[in-house]
Amino acid sequence: MLSIIDKYILKRYLTTFGLMLLLFIPIGIMANLAEQIGKMIDNEAPLNEILEYYLNFTIYIGSLLFPIFLFLSVIFFTSKLANNTEIVAILSSGVSYGRFLRPYLIGATLIAILMFFMTMFVVPQASAGFNEFKFKYLKKGRQDRVTSNIFNQLNETDFIYVSSFDPKRKIGHNFTYERFDSINQLDFKISALNIRWIDKDSLYRLTSYKKRKIVGDTALIESKRRLDTLFTFQIDDLTPVSYVAETKNLYELDKFIQDQRRKGASNINAYILVKYKRWALPLTAFILTIIAVAVSSVKRRGGMGINLAFGILVAFIYVFFDKVFGTLAEQSGFSPLLAVMIPNVVFGVVAFYLLQNAKR
Repeated sequence: MLSIIDKYILKRYLTTFGLMLLLFIPIGIMANLAEQIGKMIDNEAPLNEILEYYLNFTIYIGSLLFPIFLFLSVIFFTSKLANNTEIVAILSSGVSYGRFLRPYLIGATLIAILMFFMTMFVVPQASAGFNEFKFKYLKKGRQDRVTSNIFNQLNETDFIYVSSFDPKRKIGHNFTYERFDSINQLDFKISALNIRWIDKDSLYRLTSYKKRKIVGDTALIESKRRLDTLFTFQIDDLTPVSYVAETKNLYELDKFIQDQRRKGASNINAYILVKYKRWALPLTAFILTIIAVAVSSVKRRGGMGINLAFGILVAFIYVFFDKVFGTLAEQSGFSPLLAVMIPNVVFGVVAFYLLQNAKR
């Protein structure tokens, strides 16, 4: 049962957080529009696609900044409570600091549930639209996927390779397809100068086609100048877009990671990192809430300005840690799980230390 104080603090918590989103997201939209409007006009982006892009932009950017907005909003309204000596009055009435913290944790729980639902099911769809528009109109001509030295394991026996791939023309160069038997001996090998995707039914055109079939100790060779044939893989099996993991919901992402692991994808860590970050985001809501309360619940000489300055500093340090370890996981053999856990463990320790000082 919530007391009057619980309802009061919880209302301030959720209201300030909502106002923070309503205040800063339109500013972000205006700043982005001012920066990108020239490219939109030059590339003749339709108005309906621009409006859809900014709807997706709002969801996508809002999800990225959820923890920062949460942190700053808690510091803002808790500092006001401290400056008005409301916190002193609450604690002086016999309420323990842990009991005072309860409505904050309830608020963090509600925000964590919202963040979980958004990042697992809503944000992926917005991310797909956001990135598609970006590479279609704002980064036109730039590659949104790996296009050279592409190797994929389709299943336990089949492997494909292309030295380079043109996503726009849907052509791969120096294509090879190898199949191995149950004892890991080469069954056959197909090679072609080029492979071109023809239609959605996985029909491909091979140029300078050659097939080498192993029968016992004999190699049977078949060659043609051009061959139209069916393969079991889709065009995206050659090279998925760089942001593909961001566009998958909770269930799709797990299946996608399993498929990529089976294929031996070289950038599997980037996909796993996206998964772990989604699961860790609700935990971040609790850690940052505790830090914010511990820092701002004490009345200081500098007032709210000092608390907000400290909050912005902590937010930048958190983002720095997150980016550094995320980059390590994506571009080296560093564990994605550790890359996600280290910033949260470090800030969890900081939260515990600050909370103990605040209690005293």
